[in-house]
Amino acid sequence: MSEARRYRRKGLDSTSREIVELLKRHGIEGRSVLEVGGGIGGIQLELLKAGAARATSVELTPTYEEAAGGLLREAGLEDRVQRQVSDFVLSGITVPEADVLVMNRVICCYPDMPRLAAAAADHTREILVLSFPRATWWTRLAVTVGNFVLRAARREFQVFVHPPRSIVATLEGHGLSAVLNHAGAFWTVAAFSR
Repeated sequence: MSEARRYRRKGLDSTSREIVELLKRHGIEGRSVLEVGGGIGGIQLELLKAGAARATSVELTPTYEEAAGGLLREAGLEDRVQRQVSDFVLSGITVPEADVLVMNRVICCYPDMPRLAAAAADHTREILVLSFPRATWWTRLAVTVGNFVLRAARREFQVFVHPPRSIVATLEGHGLSAVLNHAGAFWTVAAFSR
């Protein structure tokens, strides 16, 4: 899988690195991590190497499982990660809460943002870090073009630019407080604490 090859060669992309560095500054030693939509699991691997005790990954599609398993074996960390393929919103009661919850480029892939954000907040004991597209004209244009291409290719997948205020309001409505909002050119990285 190309994502796993890229991770082996170059490590995390800039948004993922920003998330990991933020969590290291917060304090990751001995913490449990839950990553929703973690793909190949690069963020989980880096957090475990930085001292996290264990990680749980909930991924909507089985596409990443083989590559993620290979990376875990190479790092010798497979005994510290539980991977689950399911819709986090629908299977949330079977997923344990965690000290740290990560959703990198996930909320934009889910049509029902309030339910996903609420489930994430309800599973967060200490800190939730997520990234989502900025609500700018250029991100909306890029998403519109991308969705047009996906529909033309007869793919059901779609990307959403949910209003950032609604994301924040949903998380705050579930007991979290915003502690960081860093807007890059395309992605915003935000953190919320309990």
